Amino acid sequence: MSRPPAGSSKKTMFSQDDYLAPLPLPTGQKPSDCLNIIWRKNDTFLDISHYSIGSAVALAWFQITFFLALTFTLNHFAPLAVWPMLLLGSVMVGMFILFLILILTRPAPLPMRFNRQRREVCYLHKNGAYWIVPWESVIATASQVSSTSQGGRITQGVLIISLENPDPEAVDNTPDVTLSFNCGGGETAMALWECVRTYMEVGPDAITDNTSRFTRTKGILASYLDDLRDAAKRKGWFMTLLWDGFFGVFVFNTLLADLLERKKLYPLPDLDHPDIIEWSKPLPPEQWAKPSAELQAALARLQAAADPARPAL
Repeated sequence: MSRPPAGSSKKTMFSQDDYLAPLPLPTGQKPSDCLNIIWRKNDTFLDISHYSIGSAVALAWFQITFFLALTFTLNHFAPLAVWPMLLLGSVMVGMFILFLILILTRPAPLPMRFNRQRREVCYLHKNGAYWIVPWESVIATASQVSSTSQGGRITQGVLIISLENPDPEAVDNTPDVTLSFNCGGGETAMALWECVRTYMEVGPDAITDNTSRFTRTKGILASYLDDLRDAAKRKGWFMTLLWDGFFGVFVFNTLLADLLERKKLYPLPDLDHPDIIEWSKPLPPEQWAKPSAELQAALARLQAAADPARPAL
């Protein structure tokens, strides 16, 4: 099945799809793991997952504080609107909390593993079967949709990473493996994808991650205070206390998010199939897989288009 080439886009009046792979070409964005999708990272492989308890808790708690603040304001200026607003807020927040509880009661999903030394990607199904596909065949798309209402323009988007069934004899209706990350689409989705692409094409030291949160030995409050000190070194105490302190605790409740994440993801789900364990072992540098001639040619064309005066490598 032919697919749009990497770097191309499809635009309509209210939507845009940016095709990032197959053939993982640079997007021009700086890698940013804004959703903490990276679970494990070493010199051999990278594990990512779309299971983000922190984001779900932050959104649910934000909705609660938003409707409470709005109800408090209406009580002073439009008392008759208080009860309808409370009812609307209870329905919206209640549905989201029920959805969050449902997620918490289910087992955490297994990650997708990217092996940079073999230049392959692995996914373990719940039934014990696994797929191993070439890295350069991975499909990645940044998709966003916009709508206009009385409140203004609203844009929503996702990064979609898919693997096609490597079995050439599989039936046509065999579903692909797909991970979707609600990151807003556009440049944000590209920056998230760049974490994976840069790891595979450049190396683990070229991207930053927050995997240290899975190996914390301190309690929740002590870890939170350490995070505040680290943030203050980067942006000063005023912004740290305002954003990480006030908004982090009272608006997004990062302490509750940390608690639930520890309960659910300590220890992290792992790909414990014997074949995958063997596949995940380091290789001698001379056995590392190399980029394909097709990818190298595409990179040369991209470089020549960006700098016509510079000869292609």
